[in-house]
Amino acid sequence: MRTVNPARHRARRQHIVDAAARLFATKGFERTTTAEICGAAGMSAGNLFHYFANKRAIFLAVFEDENSDKAARMAAAEVAEDPWSALLEVVDLLAAPAREPLAPALVMEAMVQAYRDPEVEAALSRDTADEQKTVAVLLRRAAAAGLIDPELDPDATASWVVTLIASLYTGAATDPAFKPAEQLPTLRLILTRYLRAEAR
Repeated sequence: MRTVNPARHRARRQHIVDAAARLFATKGFERTTTAEICGAAGMSAGNLFHYFANKRAIFLAVFEDENSDKAARMAAAEVAEDPWSALLEVVDLLAAPAREPLAPALVMEAMVQAYRDPEVEAALSRDTADEQKTVAVLLRRAAAAGLIDPELDPDATASWVVTLIASLYTGAATDPAFKPAEQLPTLRLILTRYLRAEAR
């Protein structure tokens, strides 16, 4: 029996994900074929299916692999000493991938697929729920510390914060002139003025 090298297995798996992500971003999920993924990854179909059961599994892995570090960073933010600074750091964390060339198109493609595929929809919903939970925790802590408007509903406000961050992705995906890196300071200013307007 052949021994599997875990590090090599992870590296090969990530290589496939990276190759597929470029195709999904430029051609979309439906128009990308398994043969094209094999060609981009430089491997046979038999080798590809050793790592992934099908094309959808690869598509889901594009987002799962991207989020591997995010959960730990959000958990750390929830217990940070300064909830306001931690909240802004979470905003930066969630917005950062929007600066990457492929990310906005991939997010838009994921949204399209979520309408067609319950598994994709469930994965996106879990991710959004996790983001909103962390933001809501920080909003509650910041309100308790007198750092933001205490009249704001934490859960509803968290939903709006995450929605505003998502607009960086949709803006970049639909408008070539929209630059997320240039817009992030404006987003932070909007959030600061909204959240801290009535803070005492």
